[in-house]
Amino acid sequence: MNGPLHDTPARHVVVVGGGIAGLAAAHRLTAAGARVTLLEATGRLGGKLHAGEIAGVPVDLGAESMLARRPEGVGLAREAGLGDRLQPPAVAVSAVWTRDALRPLPKGHVMGVPGTAAALAGLLSPEGVDRIGREGELPPAEVGDDVAIGEFVAARLGREVVDRLVEPLLGGVYAGDAYRISMRAAVPGLFEAARRHDALLDAVREVQAKGAAQQGAGPVFMGLAGGIGTLPDAVAAAVRAAGGDIRTATPVLGLAPDGGGWRVRTDRETLAADAVVLATPAWASAALLTDTSPAAAADLGAVEYASMALVTLAFRRADLGELPGSGFLVPPVDGRSIKASTFSSNKWSWVDEGSDGLFVLRTSLGRHGEERALDRDDAELVALSLGDLGRAVGITARPVASAVTRWTGGLPQYPVGHLARVARIRREVAALPAALRVCGAAFDGVGIPACIADGQRAADEILATPTPARGTHPGTGE
Repeated sequence: MNGPLHDTPARHVVVVGGGIAGLAAAHRLTAAGARVTLLEATGRLGGKLHAGEIAGVPVDLGAESMLARRPEGVGLAREAGLGDRLQPPAVAVSAVWTRDALRPLPKGHVMGVPGTAAALAGLLSPEGVDRIGREGELPPAEVGDDVAIGEFVAARLGREVVDRLVEPLLGGVYAGDAYRISMRAAVPGLFEAARRHDALLDAVREVQAKGAAQQGAGPVFMGLAGGIGTLPDAVAAAVRAAGGDIRTATPVLGLAPDGGGWRVRTDRETLAADAVVLATPAWASAALLTDTSPAAAADLGAVEYASMALVTLAFRRADLGELPGSGFLVPPVDGRSIKASTFSSNKWSWVDEGSDGLFVLRTSLGRHGEERALDRDDAELVALSLGDLGRAVGITARPVASAVTRWTGGLPQYPVGHLARVARIRREVAALPAALRVCGAAFDGVGIPACIADGQRAADEILATPTPARGTHPGTGE
């Protein structure tokens, strides 16, 4: 037989990239009986999921939480044996540091876009609140095939909404520019609602109503005791238990079609594969596809990335006053160095329980187009963080320990037209003579569940393609 399900156990799939998307693909493939070899260029699995410690306290040095109302992240954690370690935030009350004060992050918004003018009273100036209320005087809203969310919201509700709220919220996800980010790609629910309404405020209220119906579904976000960064190793252990071969410090240097399959060249050997999943950053996938799919490589190479740094600080609790809530966001318009701060010891009970008299928090710095700010050395980034923390919440103490984690090219940007680009890339790679799929943060979402879902989609599509006939099976010599 030549059907995919019957031949799957004999199929060898090489997964290139050991971030959470690649691990999710490998997990799905091994569960279906495929023989999997996962190759990761660096010495560590997980990509932007990275568990570490500071002053003996376990912390996340990368992503720290995942959207719980999408099933893929919590589902994979449970499948990897971490279900009993899933935890919602102990405190989830955020603020916005703007106009020289900490102001409560308002309820009743969709990625910073309010459903009423009153929702942003106190955060915006009186003039800004008044501008929201005048949307009814405008012609009907038109979003077309796609639109930059910042441009659209500013035109409907005024720039102050974008600058003081939409921008810092989107910046926490993409480290990007709201005036360039695609509304269709970044906030698809709001985009679709906006196509059905003449007023943006009405579209927001539709999305809010749907969200209210899900409130009984549990927490919005979820973390893991010990850190989200423990998820990759747990998934890798499950892959290995199912027979998968995972190799770190093994960069892939070349990829070439071979009969009905592929030859995957590393710095040590060349592997024969029936199918390949590329779960690498867009620029890395572009380099590997330059010869075999120039059109896909060109589109992949055009994906822009933002760089950022996380500064993790540990203080003696006795040296600090009471810090409110789980942290705060910082609008770029205010000209501060940091773009956000998370009070980890408040937010996560597992950090607090392991802190032994210490208080851990972290700041983030860097946005798209501002990468030069990260050229500063670690001590300067720590000093900039402490300066802003002093002005925002009155911290004057010196930390007992600090750690700077740089994510160079860590966050792909989703400008207007992003989804059209993704569709072109997928069409091109699907048309290749041998089975190959791409997945990861550069496509359908940068969040953990979105990356997991994309890895699983890539695996499912590979499993649904016919296995090469034996006469053209790579490496058989037949």
